[in-house]
Amino acid sequence: MEVKRQLDVLDKHLANNQYICGSQYTIADIAIWPWYGQLVEGRLYDAAEFLSVSEYANVQRWSKAISSRPAVKRGRIVNRTWGDANEQLHERHDSSDFDLRTQDKLAQK
Repeated sequence: MEVKRQLDVLDKHLANNQYICGSQYTIADIAIWPWYGQLVEGRLYDAAEFLSVSEYANVQRWSKAISSRPAVKRGRIVNRTWGDANEQLHERHDSSDFDLRTQDKLAQK
């Protein structure tokens, strides 16, 4: 129930704000999104249904806005060793690794 309370507080705050600190994407969003954002998108704990995350429309909007950012998409695959091969970049040493060294590309060699 504590998580539902927190989601409710966050949803009410985001009803009047595009991001956590207002209209600008900040370190607050970067810090909070990995847990709340992925939770409401169903990427953590398989708890989305139990928590009724679909009821938190403002958190959903905020999470989708952040997860669509190119840097967030790239960051989610770095050091990832599970899931789809095209979403796994075991080691990143250069920006070209995103295009050339994901597990699906390495398997083709």
